[in-house]
Amino acid sequence: MNLPDLPEMRAAQDPNGPAIADDAVELTNAEFSSAVAIASGVLRSHGILAGDVVAIMLPNSTSFVVGLFAAWRLGATVTPINPSLAADEVEHQLHDSAAKVVVTLPERLADAPHSVVAITDLAPHSSTPVAVPEWMPSSADLALLIYTSGTTGRPKGVMLDHGNVDAMCSMVIEGFGLDSAAHSLLILPLFHVNGIVVSTLSPLLAGGRATIAGRFDARAFFDRVERARPTYFSGVPAIYAMLADLPSDVSPDTSSLQFAVCGAAPANVELLAKFHDRFGVPIIEGYGLSEGTCASTLNPLRGVRKAGTVGLPLPGQSVRIVNGDGRDVDPGMAGEVLIKGENVMRGYLNKPEETAVTITDEGWLRTGDIGYLDEDGYLTLVDRAKDMLIRGGENIYPKEIENVVHQLPDVFEAAVVGRSHPVLGEEPVLLISLASGASLGEDDIRGHLAEKVSKFKVPAEILIIESLPKNPVGKIDKPSLRKRVSAVVS
Repeated sequence: MNLPDLPEMRAAQDPNGPAIADDAVELTNAEFSSAVAIASGVLRSHGILAGDVVAIMLPNSTSFVVGLFAAWRLGATVTPINPSLAADEVEHQLHDSAAKVVVTLPERLADAPHSVVAITDLAPHSSTPVAVPEWMPSSADLALLIYTSGTTGRPKGVMLDHGNVDAMCSMVIEGFGLDSAAHSLLILPLFHVNGIVVSTLSPLLAGGRATIAGRFDARAFFDRVERARPTYFSGVPAIYAMLADLPSDVSPDTSSLQFAVCGAAPANVELLAKFHDRFGVPIIEGYGLSEGTCASTLNPLRGVRKAGTVGLPLPGQSVRIVNGDGRDVDPGMAGEVLIKGENVMRGYLNKPEETAVTITDEGWLRTGDIGYLDEDGYLTLVDRAKDMLIRGGENIYPKEIENVVHQLPDVFEAAVVGRSHPVLGEEPVLLISLASGASLGEDDIRGHLAEKVSKFKVPAEILIIESLPKNPVGKIDKPSLRKRVSAVVS
């Protein structure tokens, strides 16, 4: 089915059934459909037509989802903007995407350039929907412009068409076994594909519902679970670490949760086991990129789950591991991870050269991630190619060291980054934060590492800090850590 038709279809089938909710609003299917119709009229009154770009710069809320479907109803493309970005970052995305309007909060009006119309209300007091032209999307019509996190240079716009989004949702629904009983609790940001696809579109398409939580707070999370009774949620390793580190007297009712999803960054085996043992909720590890519309591999929900891997390719996708010459390597050998499927992006907006480097002539997406497949086809990630260090000619993968450090129960989070060395070229530096109430010294950590890894992999310096910085998606912000350790040396 066409995604723009989803609100009306749900309203026709079950008008009083629940659709979406947030911290303040609960919408039935009929109310959701009506809100989308009204919002599309507002956008149309500002001149939005098929092919235009609508920016949405809102916190997690039902208004975001309503705006998304309202834009699609007109045939427009949506580019979500992180509402915490600085004004110049907002201006870059609006200019680069050629957005015609931006839907935002009143307090962010000053950040919108004069060339872009700012809308702060998609539900005006006049609740009569404005007639909008009929529009039937094709799979090639652009649905989303998702901007990468921009770890190097300016963020790039990932072009995802309706065919990409439809295919990805179908894969998620089949991979997770979602049906009309599915109820997601959204805690990841809606400006990212995980929040849009896994926690919003997929359960709605399956006939289920979505509850949108505001800013994540580990102390209040399980209260929300007990009230909303979701069947699943999706998080990142940092979230699971915070939840597993809650005081021992926190003993919530998690009986509604059938599973939880962990993505965005590889999780260590000890963390997965700690969360499952404490709360009784299995964590399903997955892997994917914005360039692949969200997810490409998943540990089976009903089948053999191999902890430490990110699972098998989702239905309709293929995964290869290649060496530097682009040739396939044998199982167990590490190389670059390549992905192919209908979920692979159209390309980077206005960047044909970078698109050509990232997507091969045969349609394979070069991920830049290093990993290997075992004999059963399960993918294990070794590290990002750009994160690999070369110390005196020896390759060092930070994730290997991080995994060993996480074997220490007092470690909350760990990250290894490289800094320059006048003789060796690079050397690893380990930064960790401790679990609440823990006391762990540098000598303890260094002694543990000395027993587990080769001497050249032992970090040159170990820094115990209060917390590790995160990027907007919740991953550990390694670029800022690299700047930190470089500043210490200089």
